[in-house]
Amino acid sequence: MIALVTEPAHTHTTHVEDVPVVEAREGEVLVRTLEVGVCGTDREISEGLFGVAPEGEQLLVLGHESLAVVERDGYGFTRGQLVTATVRRSCGHCIACAEDSPDSCLTGDYSERGITRLHGYARELVAEDPEQLVAIPKSLGRLGVLAEPTSICERALRHARTIGGRQPWQLERALVIGAGAIGLLMTYLLRLADVEVWTASLEPENELVEQSGARYASTHDNELSELGKFDLVIEAAGNAQLMAQTLGLLRRSGIACLLGIDPRVQTVELDGPVLGVDTILENRVLFGSVNAHRQDWLAAVEDLDRARERWPEALEQFVTLRVPLDRFPEAFEHRGGKATLVLSD
Repeated sequence: MIALVTEPAHTHTTHVEDVPVVEAREGEVLVRTLEVGVCGTDREISEGLFGVAPEGEQLLVLGHESLAVVERDGYGFTRGQLVTATVRRSCGHCIACAEDSPDSCLTGDYSERGITRLHGYARELVAEDPEQLVAIPKSLGRLGVLAEPTSICERALRHARTIGGRQPWQLERALVIGAGAIGLLMTYLLRLADVEVWTASLEPENELVEQSGARYASTHDNELSELGKFDLVIEAAGNAQLMAQTLGLLRRSGIACLLGIDPRVQTVELDGPVLGVDTILENRVLFGSVNAHRQDWLAAVEDLDRARERWPEALEQFVTLRVPLDRFPEAFEHRGGKATLVLSD
């Protein structure tokens, strides 16, 4: 059985190799991987910047954005059924995980498929806990590979609405910074809720943003402050300076959510009164979000299918590169849309 593996903390070690065939034990569902999405986390692990192999092992099987098909009937699933699966699993000894919320694990001792202490889905067969599987409707088909990044967006929106709901608040106007997969998916989710959306990125134009009914602003031509103030700002570009600036783009009781990652050692600047006066007097909030709860996965699948119905041609354009597993370098280097690795038709 072939798999895409890497040696965490070591660069230039990612490769395809034969690994032992997986057998489903009692209480597990055997699934065959159709394709896995590639994101910045995969690239960072491949570059030796992140990732932890399972205990006692040297290599880690990559892949956390999965689309698979059930191999045999069992545990409420039927052969041929399309599924995806959650990524983060409980640490087993904190309040959050005890309440089935490993996305909010308080210890950091969780495991994550294809990332931390648990092999991923970039292999032909996977034996999975049925409680971690999420059914994908036939109508969504191969677009189900977008479920994981969509679940990230759903969690962020759920938390933003919860924070906003601490007092009278209405989400009418939003800014999404960054037009990668997360930025585009967030744009479409907000448009599904009929929110007025601006999406800003480096490119001179973005047809996918405009197809959703959102407005696009190139940061080459526009200062973000020129776009006005917003109830919600999502930073999905992965730029720490932009993250700081989100506080100054908020209306009263506005909320800024950080989804991008920027590990660079740097100093960022922010006008003092924005932090020391406006954020306080106008009840503004800045928070970060990562991973997703099972309820966010279910919402992701439902909303992806709604988006497919509303913008069928646009959603098909989200995945711009599909290549076999042995061409993983192309997927890792690809920019300008979601890339996936195809293991089975």
